[in-house]
Amino acid sequence: MFTRNCLSLLLWVLFDGGLLSPLHPQLQQTLEAQPRENVVTMPGRRSSTQRVKRGWVWNQFFVLEEYMGSEPQYVGKLHSDLDKGAGTVKYTLSGDGAGTVFTIDETTGDIHAIRSLDREEKPFYTLRAQAVDIDTRKPLEPESEFIIKVQDINDNEPKFLDGPYVASVPEMSPVGAYVLQVKATDADDPTYGNSARVVYSILQGQPYFSIDPKTGVIRTALPNMDREVKEQYQVLIQAKDMGGQLGGLAGTTTVNITLTDVNDNPPRFPKSIFHLKVPESSLVGSAIGRIRAVDPDLGENAEIEYNIVPGDGGNLFDITTDENTQEGVIKLKKPLDFETKKAYTFKVEASNVHLDHRFHSVGPFKDTATVKINVLDVDEPPVFSKPMYTMEVYEDTPVGTIIGAVTAQDLDVGSSSVRYFIDRKTDSESYFTIDGSEGTIATNELLDRESTAQYNFSVIASKVSNPLLTSKVNVIINVLDVNEFPPEISLPYETSVCENAKPGQVIQTVSAADKDLSPAGQRFSFRLSPEVSTKPNFTVQDYRNNTAGIETRRSGYSRRQQDLYFLPVVIEDSSYPVQSSTNTMTIRVCRCDSDGTILSCNVEAIFLPVGLSTGALIAILLCIVILLVIVVLYVALRRQKKKDTLMTSKEDIRDNVIHYDDEGGGEEDTQAFDIGALRNPKAIEDNKIRRDIKPDTLCFPRQRPPVEDNTDIRDFINQRLQENDADPTAPPYDSLATYAYEGNGSVAESLSSIDSLTTEADQDYDYLSDWGPRFKVLAEMFGEEENCNTDKVT
Repeated sequence: MFTRNCLSLLLWVLFDGGLLSPLHPQLQQTLEAQPRENVVTMPGRRSSTQRVKRGWVWNQFFVLEEYMGSEPQYVGKLHSDLDKGAGTVKYTLSGDGAGTVFTIDETTGDIHAIRSLDREEKPFYTLRAQAVDIDTRKPLEPESEFIIKVQDINDNEPKFLDGPYVASVPEMSPVGAYVLQVKATDADDPTYGNSARVVYSILQGQPYFSIDPKTGVIRTALPNMDREVKEQYQVLIQAKDMGGQLGGLAGTTTVNITLTDVNDNPPRFPKSIFHLKVPESSLVGSAIGRIRAVDPDLGENAEIEYNIVPGDGGNLFDITTDENTQEGVIKLKKPLDFETKKAYTFKVEASNVHLDHRFHSVGPFKDTATVKINVLDVDEPPVFSKPMYTMEVYEDTPVGTIIGAVTAQDLDVGSSSVRYFIDRKTDSESYFTIDGSEGTIATNELLDRESTAQYNFSVIASKVSNPLLTSKVNVIINVLDVNEFPPEISLPYETSVCENAKPGQVIQTVSAADKDLSPAGQRFSFRLSPEVSTKPNFTVQDYRNNTAGIETRRSGYSRRQQDLYFLPVVIEDSSYPVQSSTNTMTIRVCRCDSDGTILSCNVEAIFLPVGLSTGALIAILLCIVILLVIVVLYVALRRQKKKDTLMTSKEDIRDNVIHYDDEGGGEEDTQAFDIGALRNPKAIEDNKIRRDIKPDTLCFPRQRPPVEDNTDIRDFINQRLQENDADPTAPPYDSLATYAYEGNGSVAESLSSIDSLTTEADQDYDYLSDWGPRFKVLAEMFGEEENCNTDKVT
């Protein structure tokens, strides 16, 4: 470092003395503008007529970086034209580094750098200088600004800021394939000299790779580099400044290059024959062995597809690829049987899934190996001759009848005898039994098809030599039908016929149903019962398709004569033994219109006139009801008039019966209206006691009215009736005053004392109680009068 600094100082002295011309154009221009001394003349304050003499006007200095001398490094000198050398001028310095990096002699204006500078840290400094009168402290001229530049030396080596590098390139790439570009950075000034001009070279990594000296691009230098031979390469790159000349500084970095895989290798079996041993009890679909072909490639380039070459065992085995290990997994497609075949041989082919067309010329990317499988004998359970057994038996078969048999064999070498038994979990009611040695199945209960038509249970077979080895088979027993139920007519059992039906008319189509399980082609026949076939009103027409029609045999049916007919129909089936039944159908005679639509089938309709419509019949019935209501009302009014007649005469006073047709508050309610108008005015004058209520304790002597001729009474009643009819305002408006002549032959006879043969005391009024509730109050009133008379006599 000391030698380098001395060299820099020497160069500066040579340049400053004008002995050497600078290499850099800018520096040369700078030196041409400088005088013999590094002096900056500062302009003074003079009058406009005074001529100012200036030394030079260039306003920047240079200072070498990394100066290591014992004395401060001289930078330059400040001088003002006003300074006559008398010591009256003082120079001041301010700005970047003033006092810390740079100092100035206040009297002479000499500037020195008091410490070493680094251009890479700060390339220039901006300072301000001023000349001041030493006595007055006033500035002699304005403040001037100048720059001190740090002149560069080659003190920084190139550096790889992004290193170390990682790169990759496909294997088998041609020469000159691009790998990576590296870049080195030099902190020195690139505009001055060759300090920052970098040249690249490979120190380690040849002859596999090369680098461009100027750009730093790394490329392959050898063809057919194989990843399977060598995958990783470490390349050492150097960057040297000064254009690579002697004395330049250098920096290095490492580039780790990896060869990526391509599919340039086919799969290969490590051996030509694979031996496998498989127990015959292996399950279908299970893996029985693995084989593997080796492919040195990676990733999808190493994916292998396995196939069985058609031949021996090709239809018994299958092979798939394990995606994780790329092994061929051999699986069983069908069961193995040691007793049938003990060994199998077939070929397996392994090939790449993803091929690279650039390497097709190398050869086929597949390989073939032979697989030999030896089947191992295993002690197996007995094997039934069928996967399932189906048997048939008629219902009601006697207990113990043999239905069929199952058979199982031990196929192992040195076969053992077999025992049979029924799995009672599937036949909990024990409807069947099995012979343990022969395997014959027999009934254990009477079977009824209508109850259970099918039985499904399991039979287990076990080896006598090893009872733990068992096998199971399903047995289905169908119960056959026996013709034990006769056929019957399906609904309906009742139909109807119109009164105006014609001969041969079908009034109903019937079908039959049989509880038995009718076999295919079962036929039912229909016919009339023999007892009605001599003179039938109806007949049965068998259509030969398990249906029959009920037809009329004559024209015209009258409900007046007979409204119901009962037709016995005999139905037979075609099974063995033949079953038949007689079914009685009810035929009702109905009235229909001309189109055959039923109008009425009721029994009461028989008595209606023939030929009348329904509307006419309803009108007739309504008229009859109205007439009956009129008659009833007339009779009721007649009876009411008889009971409510009030007989009054001016000459004599007779017993009067007053009836209040009022539904008010009761018999004793006299406040609803004034009933005085209903009373005999003469009787009111003579007797002030109310006659419409029951007297409490008063007893009045009975007066006998004189007997008058019936004509007078009739005239009196008619006169009063006319008066009431002619007076519409006569109160009460809601009361009925009845005046009637009893006449002869009255059931109640006369209540008056006229023409009475006996005295009032001899009258017995108890019979009034027998006339009903209408005469109850009257009976009680006259009964009390008798009691009063009795008391008086006593």
